[in-house]
Amino acid sequence: MDSDLISDIDFDLILDLDSDLILDLDFDMILDLIYVLIFDISVYGWTYFTWGGLLDLMVGVWFWGTYTIWTCWMGVVVSTKSPKSEKQYVWEAVADSSSYVIREDTNPEKLLARDEYNEFYKKTFNEFLDPLGYTHFTTEGEVEFRSVLYIPGMGPLNNEDVFPRYLSFVKGVVDSDDLPLNVSLEILQESRIVRIMRKRLVRKTFDMIQEISESENKEDYKMFWENFGRFLKLGCIEDTGNHKRITPLLRFYTSKNEEEMTSLDEHVENMGENQKAIYYLATDSLKSAKTAPFLEKLVQKDIEVLYLVEPIDEVAIQNLQTYKEKKFVDISKEDLELGGEDEVNERETKQEYNLLCDWIKQQLGDKVAKVQISKRLSSSPCVLVSGKLMKAQALGDTASLEFTRGRILEINPDHPIIKDLNVACKNAPESSDAKRADDLLYDTSLISSGFSPDSPAELGSKIYEMMATALRGRWGRSEDEDEDEVEASEVSAAETDTSVGEEGSENKVIEPSEVRTKSDPWQD
Repeated sequence: MDSDLISDIDFDLILDLDSDLILDLDFDMILDLIYVLIFDISVYGWTYFTWGGLLDLMVGVWFWGTYTIWTCWMGVVVSTKSPKSEKQYVWEAVADSSSYVIREDTNPEKLLARDEYNEFYKKTFNEFLDPLGYTHFTTEGEVEFRSVLYIPGMGPLNNEDVFPRYLSFVKGVVDSDDLPLNVSLEILQESRIVRIMRKRLVRKTFDMIQEISESENKEDYKMFWENFGRFLKLGCIEDTGNHKRITPLLRFYTSKNEEEMTSLDEHVENMGENQKAIYYLATDSLKSAKTAPFLEKLVQKDIEVLYLVEPIDEVAIQNLQTYKEKKFVDISKEDLELGGEDEVNERETKQEYNLLCDWIKQQLGDKVAKVQISKRLSSSPCVLVSGKLMKAQALGDTASLEFTRGRILEINPDHPIIKDLNVACKNAPESSDAKRADDLLYDTSLISSGFSPDSPAELGSKIYEMMATALRGRWGRSEDEDEDEVEASEVSAAETDTSVGEEGSENKVIEPSEVRTKSDPWQD
């Protein structure tokens, strides 16, 4: 800017209390500068201009003055003319739906109705749904600030930086005189003052969520969980320091309540006196969880099991490890101990089926790490368990990566199939039927345990073959009919050969391999 243009101007601010006019004899503003100062709120920091090395003018007062009067006037008109331009620019704004009344009171939150908080939320954050909950508080001490926080009525579209990632859905306004405004936003976020505020804001957010969960209107927390449940599970992974605050807010379906989700507090209260662990099962859907063979013995013993039906659930529970001195136990892993077993009977059963376990392992080879007697089955013949089973991409879909190692085949000694195979391995270990049954047993256990079969087409052929063997002659069709059909087809084939031989040289047999040309695609 040319210093000659402002050499005769006194920079001053004239305020007449009896008038609606504020006259600011500041520097001249051309159109580009109006856009910068008025429309771009990000330029609230101080900017230094030097004219000819003679004058350092700190500008920004004009903008702050304009920003401040929104609390006093219902409208603002900015009229300016630059000596460099023949045009006069007028900027006008009306404080209608974006204006708020600032109440100076010790406890303003006690004077405001919920509708006023909802209206403030909608206008400030451009939302159309009422918030699920809010909290209005003042913090005093080393850092003083006032804040209003909201739980939105729907999930977020982006993340914020004041809250940790798993609480990025929270929206609010924070007002503090302790925040330095002459630094960049990046530096401000890493300052000690903001860290103290962040810790306090997170704590108040958990109090607000807990209040929603304890509300008489159960639909509010149900809606909250549908929108933000995954974020809290992410908090179990990322924020170990707040596990005690996050865990009571978690909700799961269980084997005893498949319609309504249950909290861990309710689950622990319903546990038997002798139950020392919280049992869970991780699957890809509620339907597959209800039919999983892992549940059989626990249902028989009336033990409630948590259903983890989202990919992030298992990782979150593994990070929690315990709750109220109860260890989380995955019922799909090996070495499941339910208690109450007869050790003498268990030892005798292992001795009786030890040869069968070795025989099955020999037939399956590297497909399984070992074969052992199951403590979790009551109606299924076998089940596959794994030392490690994890689904990656905590917040992704159900098609995420599956990682398995050390599959263990557990057999049920009380099932007729296992009993028959036990006799077969002792009396006819080389029987082809017994070996086919063993292969089919493994393939079906893959599916029932939640794994994919190694070869679906081969599995289908095995099933058809076993069905043909089982159904042969069951409804009155004798095997003689099959033999007659085979003989008839053989006789027909023989007659055809004789007819061809009698004709001799009149009919020449052409082999399929001869019916081709040089351009035959199958031979090129």
